[in-house]
Amino acid sequence: MNDQPSNHFSFMKYKWLYFVISLLVLLPGIYSLIRYGLRLSIDFTGGSLLEIQASSSASFASTAKDQNLELYSVQSTGDQTYLLRLPPLTQDQNDNFKKALGDAAEKRFETVGPTIGKELTRKAFLSIILASLFIIIYIAWSFKKIPPPYSPWKFGISAVLALIHDAFVVLGIFSLFGHFYHVEIDSLFVTAILTVIGFSVHDTIVVFDRIRENLPKMPKSSFEEIVDFSLTETLVRSLNTSLTVTLTLTSLLLFGGEPIRWFVVALLIGVVSGTYSSIFNAAPLLVVWEKNREPKRK
Repeated sequence: MNDQPSNHFSFMKYKWLYFVISLLVLLPGIYSLIRYGLRLSIDFTGGSLLEIQASSSASFASTAKDQNLELYSVQSTGDQTYLLRLPPLTQDQNDNFKKALGDAAEKRFETVGPTIGKELTRKAFLSIILASLFIIIYIAWSFKKIPPPYSPWKFGISAVLALIHDAFVVLGIFSLFGHFYHVEIDSLFVTAILTVIGFSVHDTIVVFDRIRENLPKMPKSSFEEIVDFSLTETLVRSLNTSLTVTLTLTSLLLFGGEPIRWFVVALLIGVVSGTYSSIFNAAPLLVVWEKNREPKRK
């Protein structure tokens, strides 16, 4: 193959439009993160979760006040079932609170100390940072035989910037959820973010690997044309993979129950964002970055 086939779509013709769409999606979430932050569960802040079944939630606040307890939030989790968030309670305090409520039946009770919460927060940030660094190193090593003058480090950094985009999309939307719908993030949310990062990188590597294969095969084509052709070749595979994952997650969302609902929502948002960023962010970013090398290459 000495030149580029003509049956391809010019994705890179609209690369700035893709960046604008990403910016429009990111800005509300970033604003919410700065203004409101994330609504943290007891996994991060410490406290007690009490899930009870009761005929009404009307007496929860007054009963907690009588027991000298601060009731942080009350969330309905089903038919006459409520999830109460309180400061760390001892077993005796929990028993007295339930006794004061009268007809309440305990379904779940767990307590997380503030020290454990701070440690989990630190490890969560450390995990994301280390994952990003290892991804850059791995991609740079995998693409080390890429023909000059292209840099394997640019491939790795472009992939990480795309996954950071996906992480901030999920974080921003959940910040909005927390502010408007009182959705809290927990340790499962950290798992979802790390899963989204992995999925996003997997999709991006498929595209980048095809670009690497086509570079020596299409010496008369510009880098932008090679990227367009590579995206055309991998588009159907990327969309089919994402559609399969999305259908599976939709089934979990419908039938998985309350405990994993927001975990699945985070994965769904991340998968959609990851598919978009792999095609419309990572590759265009690489094209813009390599644009200055085109005259030298020719």
